[in-house]
Amino acid sequence: QVQPVESGGGVVQAGGSLRLSCAASEGTFSTYVIGWFRRAPGKEREHVAALYYSGGSTWYADSVKGRFTISKDNAKNTVYLQMNTLKPEDTAVYYCAVGSYLTQYDYWGQGTQVTVSS
Repeated sequence: QVQPVESGGGVVQAGGSLRLSCAASEGTFSTYVIGWFRRAPGKEREHVAALYYSGGSTWYADSVKGRFTISKDNAKNTVYLQMNTLKPEDTAVYYCAVGSYLTQYDYWGQGTQVTVSS
């Protein structure tokens, strides 16, 4: 079992940057897919990025491609989501999830709020 814990959310002006972190409070990410999701008020949950932890392959939603970067620090067993050129529509609660496949996630964090002001 792996328990992800997010941190790094906050309030930023449009055009700014934030870096979210996802650390494993229990277990290790080594054989999993780590995904970042977001849910904005009144909207469906959106899958924005994923990282195959062992191989390093990444995936991005079109809505964030070129602005967000997912990466890892093996020594810290942590995955990051670097978010640049933020827009007000990026405002959401961001969740880190751990799974076996790109489309199947079994363990979820509590979420961290990101607010982008215009």
